[in-house]
Parts: sequence; structure tokens; C-alpha cells
Amino acid sequence: MPAHYSTIYFPQQNPYGAIPHEGGCHFVVFSRSATAMRLLLYDKVTDREPSEIIAFDSDLGRWGHVWSVFIPGIRHGQLYHLQADGPFDPSQGQRFNGTARLIDPWAQALAGEFLPADDGIIRPPKCVVIDDPFDWQGDRHLRKPLAESVIYEMHVRGFTRHRSSRCEHPGTYLGIIEKIPYLQSLGVTAVELMPVHEFPTNHHSGRHEERANYWGYDPLAFFSPHRGYASDQETPGAQVKEFKQMVRALHQAGIEVILDVVFNHTCEGNELGPTLSFKGLENRVYYMLTDDGAGYRNYTGCGNTVNGNHPILREFIFNCLRSWVLNYHVDGFRFDLATILSRGRRGELLPNPPIIERIAEDPVLADTKIIAEAWDAAGAYQVGSFPGGRWAEWNGLYRDDMRRYWRGDPYLLGGVATRLTGSSDLYQGSGRRPYHSINFVTSHDGFPLNDLVSYNDKHNEANGEHNRDGDNNNNCYNYGVEGPTRSRLIESLRQRQIKNMLSTMFLSLGVPMLLAGDECRRTQRGNNNAYCQDNDTSWFNWDLVKKNTGLIRFTRSLINFRRQQPTVRRTTFLTGKSPGEGYFPDVSWFDVDGKTMEWSSGASSMTCIRGGTCENPDETGLDLAIFMHAGHEPQKFTFPEMAGGRKWKLFIDTAADSPRDVFPELDGPPLPAFGKLLLAGRSLLCYISEPNVKRKG
Repeated sequence: MPAHYSTIYFPQQNPYGAIPHEGGCHFVVFSRSATAMRLLLYDKVTDREPSEIIAFDSDLGRWGHVWSVFIPGIRHGQLYHLQADGPFDPSQGQRFNGTARLIDPWAQALAGEFLPADDGIIRPPKCVVIDDPFDWQGDRHLRKPLAESVIYEMHVRGFTRHRSSRCEHPGTYLGIIEKIPYLQSLGVTAVELMPVHEFPTNHHSGRHEERANYWGYDPLAFFSPHRGYASDQETPGAQVKEFKQMVRALHQAGIEVILDVVFNHTCEGNELGPTLSFKGLENRVYYMLTDDGAGYRNYTGCGNTVNGNHPILREFIFNCLRSWVLNYHVDGFRFDLATILSRGRRGELLPNPPIIERIAEDPVLADTKIIAEAWDAAGAYQVGSFPGGRWAEWNGLYRDDMRRYWRGDPYLLGGVATRLTGSSDLYQGSGRRPYHSINFVTSHDGFPLNDLVSYNDKHNEANGEHNRDGDNNNNCYNYGVEGPTRSRLIESLRQRQIKNMLSTMFLSLGVPMLLAGDECRRTQRGNNNAYCQDNDTSWFNWDLVKKNTGLIRFTRSLINFRRQQPTVRRTTFLTGKSPGEGYFPDVSWFDVDGKTMEWSSGASSMTCIRGGTCENPDETGLDLAIFMHAGHEPQKFTFPEMAGGRKWKLFIDTAADSPRDVFPELDGPPLPAFGKLLLAGRSLLCYISEPNVKRKG
């Protein structure tokens, strides 16, 4: 192939920020209301004062609302701040402060920490000019279909920070590289990283607070990889290279990278918060303000709300996403409190939000996965109705229905059946598919799976908020003892419930998301809001991997089965019909007696027969017979008559001890004679069989 056809060119340069050129650097800033703009240059990260201050020319250096200046001799690694004069008039939404040192909203990297503000002047981390070519070694996006994905939600620092990780670079991007063999052994296809764009790690006064900003949901610079996750803490901008090294290594291992992005608020807070960046450049453009202009609309619970559907912000968000895709090769995004992006400038929910449509339709982002957390802190809930046909959603109803069902709540069989088959009630009417449902039982926000079955109540006292923070509605159950116990009976039941929820998640249509550590019973000791726990409470304890080899084997087997079997990865909704002679209907439901299911009953048990039909005529999946029993007493089941005449083999038995709880080689014992089964209390069985007839190729 001719060389000029072998690659695609697309400009990766952002229109604003520090733009390196031969012989110097161009600094470009948006502000429509500033009366003067200055560039502050620093020699060292620890410098309190700039070594040089350069004024933008308000005539020759300004075109419309764009300020620019070219500085010869500026190279990679140069440190800088911005500073802007302008009106301070809160009644008009203006909050300029000519003494404030400002972070460039388009900065590609930050360096250092907040320095002590002894004179009342806040000195935030410094921006870094980035001009550092990286050898991607031919890396491209993996382009795995969303329907074939298995997502692993994790925290970059927490995954390897614990002493048990035995990593050379614990708590860093490079530490993730060291644990790639473990991720490969699980079989996950994508990691979803909690926020990696810059956020403050110490207070804006320069004090280190007792409560750390561990999760990172407090943005400071959206274009910049977090400096705290770099192993090299001496070289300004080192995080850029190390983040790229991590992405390249994950791609080489066949694992995609999805970023959790927070385009709903910033760390500048409300009217009492500091001026660090956006407030000091064009406050009334960047934020949703109250009608009097003096306050901030707070749909996030974090003090302010980003004005996402203002044209300037749409351009900002859009270019930021492109930057992560083009410059860092990330494969997708999960949008925190994404319903914020559905709101107009006064906070009203828009029927066709421009930014959401633009993200979905952008040709450069077409290969990326876009996932919405389709709610916000002000009560808007758009699960199943998030606008924009390409968007997938965290399915909060899946989480709630599965937790409540396995806890033993009545009258949930209909809801659980719908969740198992892709949540057609949420997605089919709008033309979306089962894979638009991101199925999860646990996430970073709440209990990990071990704690979900070990606690009746949250225990967040260590957060310093008198246990008032965190969700009070967890749909959890401790099965007799609050927290750890020596009771073998309770421990056995908890282990069974963990396997029940893992089994239903990986057998459901949709895309499964596993919280890091759930496969080895990671615990937060009852804390369901560990946002500030940068310690053993949150970190992945690798000793648990050795302690819980049976559960890891169980999880790995489920993931492998899912990746191999098209029956559980269908991209269309089920119809209850058979494609022809020799095939079961794609789904059938029965009660414990093998009779057609009566959905109005308050029963806690049901049987699901899934026919192994596939959209691809060249594929035939296995038939599945799934028996689910959430009652606490043993229950007899009769194998449905319509499913007789096949050679059924056991695949999953959540009540059995390892290794008899799962048969990864699909060579489990046959169905008992006469098709009579006895399920232990709170357990699941799954049998597999091949259809009698193969499709013709």
C-alpha cells in the first residue's frame, strides 16, 4: 500500500492553551470581559513568584474574545499561570481578580501543589507547556464492540498502592502496567478508570487536609492527566508520557481504556469558593448562575454546575474529548452525572441537548464508547430516556432490582426477568439495544460486593461527617452479623450471595461492569462513601487474591463463558419465539413446577430457558437453563417438559464449594434423572446444552 494511504491525518492541536511552535510557544486564551491579560512564567515548581510577567497586547494580541501572545524560546516543560483584570461585580456574574494566579483551562499538564497562601494570594499548581513526541508503536483504538465488552471499574492509585501489590511503581499509571497479567487472567476487555483528569490533592490554602480527595471527582484541569499518578514526581509533565505508556501497554494486552469524566462541576465551588481558573476568566459563561447572578446553580451537590450547553462550553468539552481520544488513544468515556449535560443555561432539562447530540454524532469519536450516568444530584433521573441514540447508560434499575431480589424482597420476578434480558422496558421503545444497558450490582459509589452482603447499615464515621454522608438505601443484608464473622454458616451464605449476583450479571443481556476487587471480596469495612479514604479502606489488598482463589476462578469462568457464548451477548431483544424446528424459543419462563410462569405471584423462584439462537447465521450458542431461588429455605424444581430430550450439563451451582461451583470446561455432571432438582436456599443453577439442529452456514 502506498505510504500516503497507510495512515490517517487528523490535527491534534487544540485551538486554545499553550501551543508549541518552532522557536517558541503561542498562548491563546478566551475571555470576553477581561480588560487585560498577563502570562506569568516560572522557573521552578516551588517558586512562589513568577520570574517574568508578560502582558498580552490588548490591541494587536486580541481578536474578538480571543487573547494571544507568542513568546520566543519557550520550550517543553515551561511553567506558567494566567492572570486577568476585569470587573468584579457578582450581581452581573463577574468575578475577576487581578491578583489571582489562574490555571489555563486548556492546560495539557499541571505540576506541583497549592503553595501556602500566607499573603492571601492562592498559588495553585502550575501549568506546563507540553511538546513531547511519543512513540505509539503503531497503536490504534481496539474498536471492540460494546456488546462484547466486559468492563472493570477501578481506581488508578488504589489498584496498586497497597503494600501487598509488590509493585515497583505502586499507585501509578506504571503500576497498572505491572498488573496487566492479572487483568488478562480475569478476561476483562476494558478498564474504566475513575477520574484521571487533574484534581486538587491538597487545600487551596496550601494546607493538607485530613480528608483527602481520593476519588478525584473535583476537576481542576480537564485536559491534564493527574500528576499524582505519575511515578516521576520530579519532572514537570511526566504524567503525560506515563499515561500514554499505560494506554499503549493495555492496548497491547487487548484491553481498552474508558475514562470516567466529570463535565458537571469544578473544584472552584460556590460563591465562597476560590478563584482558580474559570471564575477568573469568564465566570458567567463557564457556570450556571442564579437569576441574580451572584450565586451558582447547584445540580451537582458540589457547589457549582458547569454551563455545558453554552456554545463556549460545548466547544471546550468537545475538544477535550477529542484530545483524550487523539492524543491519548482512550477508547471511551463514562460521563459522571451526565444529566447535567441535558440542562440548559437556566438549569432546565432540554429535549435535544446540543452537547449530547454533538458527542454522539462526532465522526472522530465514532469509535469510542459513550456511557452516561443518567441522573444528577438535583433529582433528574433519565435511565432509559437519556437523549441521543448512541449513548449507553449505567442501569441503576438493574442494580436495584438484582440487589433486592437476592435479598429476598417479594414481587420482583417480573422486573428481574426484564433485567436479565436486556431491560427492554428501558431501551427497546427508543430503538436502542440490550448493550446500551451497562449492568452492574456495585460500583465505586456505595458498598463493594463483600460489604453488600456483610452490613445492614453504612459505617462512614471515618469520613468525619458523623455518618451523615453516603446513601441510606443500599438494599443490603448482613445475614445475621454486622461485619466480619467467624460463623461458617453466615460466611458460606455470603459467599453464595456474591456468586449469585455475579452469575446473574454475567448471564444477563447487556454489558457487565465489575467493580475492582469484587472478585476477591475486597472490603471497605462498611464504608459506602469512601471518597476521602486514601488508605487501606479503599486500596486493593492483593493478599485477598491468594485468599479467595476459588471466587476468582468462579469469576474468571463466568467472564470466559460470556466472551465465548453468543447466547448471552445478543445485540437484539428476545421475542419468545423459536427460529425453527430443533430450536427452543429464544426465551421461556417457568415456575418451580415447570409450568408457565405466573408473574403476579409473590414467588421468589423461577426458571429461565434461553435458546441458543444468534443474530449471526454462522453462529449457534448453547441453550441455557437458569434456575433462580432467592428464598431462604431449600426449594424443589421440576425441569420444564419442553426442555427435555437434551443432554444437559451443569455449568454453575452457586451453593457448591469450589471447584464444584463452576465447570469452565463445560463438562459438569448431567441433569439428575427425572429432571428433579433441589436448590439450596438463595442459590442459582445453570445447565447448558447444545441445540438439536445446527444452522446452515
